Amino acid sequence: MGYVLVLLVGVAAGMLSGIIGTGSSMMLMPVLVLFFGPQQAVPIMAIGAVMGNLGKVVAWWREIDWKACAAYCTTAIPGAALGVHTLLALPARIVDIALGVFFVAMIPTRRWLARRSIKFTLWDLALIGGPVGFLTGIVVSTGPITVPVFTSYGLEKGAFLATEATGSLGVYAAKIAAFKEFGALPVGIVVKGLVAGAALMTGSFFAKSVVVRMQPSTFRLLVDGLMLSSGISLLWAAVGQ
Repeated sequence: MGYVLVLLVGVAAGMLSGIIGTGSSMMLMPVLVLFFGPQQAVPIMAIGAVMGNLGKVVAWWREIDWKACAAYCTTAIPGAALGVHTLLALPARIVDIALGVFFVAMIPTRRWLARRSIKFTLWDLALIGGPVGFLTGIVVSTGPITVPVFTSYGLEKGAFLATEATGSLGVYAAKIAAFKEFGALPVGIVVKGLVAGAALMTGSFFAKSVVVRMQPSTFRLLVDGLMLSSGISLLWAAVGQ
């Protein structure tokens, strides 16, 4: 029954992420934590995120800004590996609390960034990539941060979705490699990750047809609602442990 729920939520999460560029981890992570625990859920989600982002890359291949992607990944990939090392040293309850607080805190942070129409350069992407990658290694996803980062560089719609997804592929691949190195990637977790990833990838393909119709106000409400609901659910799980 757990796998069925993961598949259903995963497809919906993949569609949402394919439309607004983020949200799959925030939507699917509470379900993974519920059935598999927080420390297993993070590597499962990392595998799933690779497949989900791959779906977006395939759908928008011609729109990728390779310079922006390279600048971001230069520092974000090593940052993610360091973040995984930090994650594995933390107790499960602390991981739950960190995830919940992070998602809720991103609501005012994202709004603060959005109000300041800052134009980022390639150097800015490289400077921001390191700390964002480190946070991604610990808290599963930093999509609410990378959305304003890449849009502030000037990317939108298909170009934004494709470039952000390509950068995330590098970061999540680094996470998976780090989990494997630290012995936190047994066969069972890989299988669960593939199940979650197949659902996310399927959803991302369905999303392409509605991307151009999304209004900015709807986008903001969806992101904030997901962060709030996911953050509260994870904090609730931490309290119950």
